[in-house]
Amino acid sequence: MTVDVTTAGFSTTVETLRLRTWQVGPGQPTLVTDQFSAEEFNLIVDDRADVHISSKDGRFYLGWFPLGRPGTDGEGWKLAVTGTAKVPGYQVSFDIETPADIVATTVARVLATSRPA
Repeated sequence: MTVDVTTAGFSTTVETLRLRTWQVGPGQPTLVTDQFSAEEFNLIVDDRADVHISSKDGRFYLGWFPLGRPGTDGEGWKLAVTGTAKVPGYQVSFDIETPADIVATTVARVLATSRPA
């Protein structure tokens, strides 16, 4: 058995191997927090300057912890949606350095899927 080494493995070009730039750093948290209105959400800033946002019905929660959520290893954002009697809820965490654009996109998608009961 012979192997044609000209077609083995994968092929690429120098152009595809060039370095990319990636968005890094926490960015501007107001991209996330500005998505919420006082009519539909409660906002609390605690004594540590952590921000807590919850829906009026209490089923949605978003916390922003600029210095890290107490008891965690660098958790900067916590999003949680409470489930129902038949369907479990879910939660998503992002670390302190996750770009706010990424968190904002996630939050926007969660909010877009909600509707009045």
